[in-house]
Amino acid sequence: MNRAWQRHADELQRRPIVVLFGGRSSEREVSLKSGAAVAAALEAVPAEASEPRTAHVYRAQIELDGHWLFDGKRLTAGEALTRLSPSTLFFLALHGGEGEDGRVQGFLESMGFAYTGSGVGASALCMNKSQTKAVVQQDGVRVARGVLIRAGAWRQDRAAALRVAEALATTGCVVKPNCGGSSVATFVLDDARELESKIEAALATGDDALVEERIRGVECTVGVLGNARGDLQSLTPVEIEPKAGRFFDYEEKYSAQGAREHCPPIHIAPEQLPELGRLAQNAHRAAGCEGYSRIDFLVPQTGAPVMLEINTLPGMTERSLLPQAAAVHGFSYRQLCLEILARALERRTR
Repeated sequence: MNRAWQRHADELQRRPIVVLFGGRSSEREVSLKSGAAVAAALEAVPAEASEPRTAHVYRAQIELDGHWLFDGKRLTAGEALTRLSPSTLFFLALHGGEGEDGRVQGFLESMGFAYTGSGVGASALCMNKSQTKAVVQQDGVRVARGVLIRAGAWRQDRAAALRVAEALATTGCVVKPNCGGSSVATFVLDDARELESKIEAALATGDDALVEERIRGVECTVGVLGNARGDLQSLTPVEIEPKAGRFFDYEEKYSAQGAREHCPPIHIAPEQLPELGRLAQNAHRAAGCEGYSRIDFLVPQTGAPVMLEINTLPGMTERSLLPQAAAVHGFSYRQLCLEILARALERRTR
């Protein structure tokens, strides 16, 4: 597989790198773990002689009040950036909220700094599950039928909104925040009896609620490397096997006793894997994603795979799925971090 970090080894050795993590979203704790793992990997002595040794790696943690803990000091974001060289490259280890919806990306762009992952437009789009589905559908990617329950409409006429949602729930449904992540406030229902209370719980996050028909099948995720207008590379899909009676919720994702992951998959036919890779690339390109992404799917017994969502800043913890998939292609964890940085340089150059 093509390795961008090898082409940009010299530049990666020269540029200061800031690992940015923390933030104020519901996924803050995951981001803290991702940031610590990425920073430690970049600071480590290379395992192979061909790997660049990064010269300067800084850690910047966004606190709950918006201040940055940087270089041993508590600073405003603007104060922190004034201490950096214009050549600094940011590794975004943020998840959810302003760290993933385009706001941090827009701030860094306005200050002239390069960063990993997708730009403002794709970041904002992919945080909105309903809008993302509408976009990728036009590129031949199958999605689940769904209805968006806006908080205002729910308050104004709950009965009418509930009737629309119940029409999707005859054989089960999924309720989740439209712009949430890490399966926070996400519920899989077998019928409509709990639908009202679960919509309430999703709306309580401060977001609109998305109600989708329940698709039964094997859950998997596909990592994609590359920029939307360049060559894309799909990683081997990772099958997700939660414990019996569970779905891939927060605990199953991040607990040491959580779901089992299989790469390559064991319950998906080998002949289906290229199709999953092609669909993941279609979704990545249609949404305008840059650098890397992780696309989640359900694979039913019959019919095409169903895309669930696009993660523009997927988790980078020890249990995260993207590093597992990259390992199958010969990437160490550190090399994956370097690859993500190199893809950001290529996007910046273009």
